[in-house]
Amino acid sequence: MELSRLLELAREALGLVLLVSAPVVAVALAVGLLVGLLQAATQIQEYSLSFVPKILAVLAALLLAAPWMGQLLLAYARAAWGGGG
Repeated sequence: MELSRLLELAREALGLVLLVSAPVVAVALAVGLLVGLLQAATQIQEYSLSFVPKILAVLAALLLAAPWMGQLLLAYARAAWGGGG
């Protein structure tokens, strides 16, 4: 495999990682911000209070986005192994 093709695959892989992880990271950020605001307003500083909603929201986001993520990853794998895209 040529070096230029290998570098192109690596660049595409990094972009794909950012694209696939973006929805889950955005959900975790939004829920964390919301819980943080609620904790600041109520002055309840309990670690599990921020952890549990964030985990549940991330799991829900993963379940909803899994088919889309799978399609993107499968298309990349096919292109990387020379099966077209």
